[in-house]
Amino acid sequence: MSQERGGQVAAALLLDAVLGEPPEAIHPTVLMGRVVSAFENRALRLKSPRSRRLAGIVLTLSLPSLVFVSTQKFLGIVPCEPRWMIGTVLISTTLSMRGLAEAARDVEIGLRDGGLERARTRVGHFVGRDTGDLSESEVCRAAVESVAENTSDGVVAPMLYGVLFGAPGALAYKAVNTLDSMLGYRQPPFEDLGWAPARLDDLTNLAPSRLTMLSTAAISGRPVRTLLTALRYGPLTASPNAGMAEAAFAGALDVRLGGANAYGGVMREGPILGDGRLPVHDDIRRAVDLMHRTCVLVGILVFLAERFGRG
Repeated sequence: MSQERGGQVAAALLLDAVLGEPPEAIHPTVLMGRVVSAFENRALRLKSPRSRRLAGIVLTLSLPSLVFVSTQKFLGIVPCEPRWMIGTVLISTTLSMRGLAEAARDVEIGLRDGGLERARTRVGHFVGRDTGDLSESEVCRAAVESVAENTSDGVVAPMLYGVLFGAPGALAYKAVNTLDSMLGYRQPPFEDLGWAPARLDDLTNLAPSRLTMLSTAAISGRPVRTLLTALRYGPLTASPNAGMAEAAFAGALDVRLGGANAYGGVMREGPILGDGRLPVHDDIRRAVDLMHRTCVLVGILVFLAERFGRG
């Protein structure tokens, strides 16, 4: 690990906590999404499933590589003095700790004020399932699950790749994650085009999801129960990664997550995660607090790793 990257990632986390994400017009992830959308519109016109799968493979290999190389080249021509700060700013754009917290709290506020319809709409902004008919408990579950999963995908993973490869690595990871979030579905018309993005996303999130699980357990106040819950229930989900973070949060918060969800009007049964009670609106706040503590712990660890490396 470069001796400057630990401090850079820790500073990026602080920057995200203070300022949040940049405007959409200049947000790198939004720009990546526009590229994916333009490619998607053309690729879905391909008649052959094999051609669509090949198109997905090409895009999955090319976009993260292009992002990595172009970011590396850009930082290479920046003068040495501002390079560290510019890299820090770029890494901070890949982190969504503040944005995730604000979105989840909006849902909690809606529920606390008795506005179930408003809470359904707000939680629908950051979860993929159908939310129009969710009960209050299901809205709470959706919010807590999203906070848990995005602690890994939206904060810990880009921090880890930022430590390993600097801003180019963090942005390349976001390219992979964006591809999966836009294309990585198992139902038509994305089952062929999204095959490669989904598998690369699974691979890149193997380490971050386990780091999230361990950090959540360490900071939860109930490390043994959290870890045992994650190890027992995490492997039951279809995703090799999302279940680890969600089950860790379930153990730490003593709630029961998982179960049936509707996607595009089709109900899908999923495993139950944890053996606690059903979530209530206060658990959304508790999940956000746990997310903050987990991310700060990871930030401290990477900062200390830099100090240790210099020693």
